[in-house]
Formats: sequence, structure tokens, C-alpha cells
Amino acid sequence: MDFVTLEPDDFTYGVGAEVLPGVTRIVANNPSKFTYRGTGTYILGDSDVAVIDPGPSLDSHQDALAEVLAGRTVRAILVTHCHADHSPLAAWLRAESGAPTYAFGSHGTGTSDWDIGALPDDFGRPDRTDPDVSVNDQGSEPKVEESTDVDFAPDVEVRSGDQVFTAGSIGVTAIHTPGHTSNHTCFAMASESAGRVLFTGDHVMGWSTTVVSPPDGDMDDYMNSLRMVAGRRDDVAIPTHGSPIPNPGRYVGHLVDHRLERERQVLDAVRRGRSTIPEMVTELYAGVRIELHRPAGASVLGHLVKLVADGLVAAEDDRAGSVRPRLDSTYRAV
Repeated sequence: MDFVTLEPDDFTYGVGAEVLPGVTRIVANNPSKFTYRGTGTYILGDSDVAVIDPGPSLDSHQDALAEVLAGRTVRAILVTHCHADHSPLAAWLRAESGAPTYAFGSHGTGTSDWDIGALPDDFGRPDRTDPDVSVNDQGSEPKVEESTDVDFAPDVEVRSGDQVFTAGSIGVTAIHTPGHTSNHTCFAMASESAGRVLFTGDHVMGWSTTVVSPPDGDMDDYMNSLRMVAGRRDDVAIPTHGSPIPNPGRYVGHLVDHRLERERQVLDAVRRGRSTIPEMVTELYAGVRIELHRPAGASVLGHLVKLVADGLVAAEDDRAGSVRPRLDSTYRAV
């Protein structure tokens, strides 16, 4: 499918830039395989404002936010979910502004007792002698797992349809979109100047598909949330990472098709005797950079969890026959 890119010349780290009337973006200098160019924090409004996803605990980003917000009154802090590149600066901004934080809830309620196992340590590790493998400033590849801001708890727990901010012609409501995480929430803005805008967090990204990693990520929930978003009549979708996405209904419809095709590929791989996740990833993601194979393994697990629930695949291991799917399980067609 055709992705929507954000080129380096299209932004400057730490500088506020208007992407739509009444919408200012500041990109944090935290690029990685998960964050693309970096986390985009969005400021809605002119004098009385809401801030979506304050971003990572990064001094340069905190300073940039303070500079752009100077002279404005923060009325609401909106958090799509609490991965560590989205929510940590909410605590600082709340202390500075006195504004309440809004989110569906804390991270991962009720999912932490599921042991999903682990991939082999050497799977998906880039060859450090390969000049085409990018590394971070510390000289090592970025972490595979998305870390979580476990300390985050919203002042106000929201549900779909709750209004979370109004100022002038701008109105913002919460839309619960579980899948990437169980508490993931998009925020829908309607304004006279910008139209209908959906801030999609990590639920819909223009530059890439979204990692749906159990135990907190759920592929069935994710597909249902995608279909719901595809059926909306938004004029534009704005992800936390990347560029605005025009015609989001059409784009998200393509995402649904892409996910269904990936599910068919995973099922076909199992039916052809690919019994482990590393085997499936190596085949299905042969054209993808090796350092992305571990997060791909997490999404393949997400598909396998759904296929097991649908009765099409069984998961086994050496301990006790059929088990709940894990990264290190053996899989067979039913």
C-alpha cells in the first residue's frame, strides 16, 4: 500500500509549526524504528489550548514545549496511550499548567498475567558490520520492545464520545480505539477552519503499519477499531509519528485490507509447515530490514492469537500440549 512519508526537510526538531489552521506540531528529537522521525506533540487552539501526547522525557523537547506554549493557557492534556514516547512529559506539563490529563486509563489493566515468552536472543539482530544498518546516538540499535510509562494515570478517564476540550470553534472528543494497546484513544477535532480532524496516535500511522503486540495489544480489537475509523467521515488524520493523512477513510480501508492479507499469509505459512514465529517472519518479511524482524514477530504473534481464537491454528510447546500462544510456541494448522 502507499504510505505517507515525512521528509527531513519538512520539519525542524523542537520548532513549532502549523500543520493545519489552529494545529501546531513540535517534533521531538527521538527518531527510532518505532517513532519514525520522532514523536509529534500537537497543540490545538490559539490562546486556550489542548496538548496531545506531550511526548518523551527529553529535555530538548520539554524546553521546546515550554517555549511554544509561552503566553498560552493549557486547558487539557490529552494522551492517546502511555508508551514512553507519548505520555511521560504529561506529568511535567500538568505541574506547570495545572491542566488535567485525559486518557482512557492506565496501561494494560488485566493483561499482565499472560506470559508471552520470548524470541531467540539472536533473532532479528542486525549485523553490526553492515553499513546499511542504522544505529542510535549511543552506537547500538534501538530497543525492540516499546517501553511503557507505567506511572501514568489520567486525572480524567474518558470513554468514546466524551468531550475533552472546547475553545472558540474547536471541539474535541475522545474515540476509544483499542488494539495497539488496550487503552489507546484517538481524539476527534471539529473546527470551522480545519474541518474534521482525527488525531490517531499510533492507531493509524502514515509511514508504517502499527505493531500490535500481545499481551496488551489485541489484533481482533485492532481490526474492529480500524473498521470503525475507516467508516468515519474525517477530512484528515494526523498520527503522532509522521505527516497528516488526506482521505483517511480510504487510507484506513487499505490498512484493513493489508492486515487481512497478512493474516492470510500467516495462516498459509502455518499450513505449509512453518511452525515457529522466526520461520514465519523470515519468510513473510524477507524484504524488510533485519532489525525490524523482532517487532514483526510481535505482530505475527498478534495474528496467531486471533487465528488460535478462530480455531484455525493451535499453539503447542514442550510443557503441556496446547497452550495460549507465545513467541516461542510451536504452531500447527487445525
